[in-house]
Amino acid sequence: MSLAVAFQMDPIESINIDTDSSFMMALEAQKRGHRLYHYHPRDLILTGNRLTARVREMTVVRQRGAHYTLGEPVPTDLSTMDVILLRQDPPFDMAYITSTHLLEHVQPKVLVVNDPAEVRNAPEKLFITKFPDLMPPTLITSDKQAILEFRAEHKDIIVKPLFGNGGAGVFHLKPDDENLGSLLEMFTQLYREPVIVQKYLPEIRQGDKRIILVDGEPVGAVSRMPLEGEARANFHAGGSARKTELTAREREMCAAIGPVLREKGLVFVGIDVIGDYMTEINVTSPTGIQEINRLDGVQLEALLWDAIERRRAEK
Repeated sequence: MSLAVAFQMDPIESINIDTDSSFMMALEAQKRGHRLYHYHPRDLILTGNRLTARVREMTVVRQRGAHYTLGEPVPTDLSTMDVILLRQDPPFDMAYITSTHLLEHVQPKVLVVNDPAEVRNAPEKLFITKFPDLMPPTLITSDKQAILEFRAEHKDIIVKPLFGNGGAGVFHLKPDDENLGSLLEMFTQLYREPVIVQKYLPEIRQGDKRIILVDGEPVGAVSRMPLEGEARANFHAGGSARKTELTAREREMCAAIGPVLREKGLVFVGIDVIGDYMTEINVTSPTGIQEINRLDGVQLEALLWDAIERRRAEK
């Protein structure tokens, strides 16, 4: 059955077709005979209870410099779509949150992946606090004294913005580092939200593992290796991909969170694991499909579309 599939995402012309997961999702949907459409979050228009956007028909091909074609923008009632993929990149700001509210107006008629209300309720660095036994010692606060006490207890710490992404604004502070005060002042100037402070995990030198879960089941993983002298392993921060397998502890983590993800309609999720601890649960626009495909010789996008089509059929 051919489905009408709309991608709410960033400009298609700016993606890297060798790393972008949304591109792989589009290729697989097209391969299955689904009709593709593209629009930006800023194109959303809510009139009363009717959500529309100026959407463009889209085709994709793995060809650098000519990887897409877009038709003319056509005002379209988004309730006529079968599936909407919520795929714009963070930051998880008020613009992002507003788009999740707007998308709720086409539910339950349209299957939105991931479910917008649950995305809104599951910011990466806050959702993980629902699973305290799986996370490293963590503090979320604006209280400087509490941060100083946490540092005195754990010595090496990581400080990062609560709603950051891609490794931006992540700092590793050693016990003798004198920059904590200045760093907190800077964060206060840049962000209104509390900061998140975690115990530094030296296992980062062996990689920050991204594990992909589809409908609550782990389907693949890749170790992101940090550059020499770098505390961040994110691909956006220069991390490199290395083949890996899931440990017993990581399977335990997936088993613990999987039922919750399924219940909440969080079909495509990426968790980050360092050593024996889960550090984030990514639900907004997870990545990692292409790196895992290349290293393991799999097609995670096919598993993802199996799950999407199954959920659509159940509706």
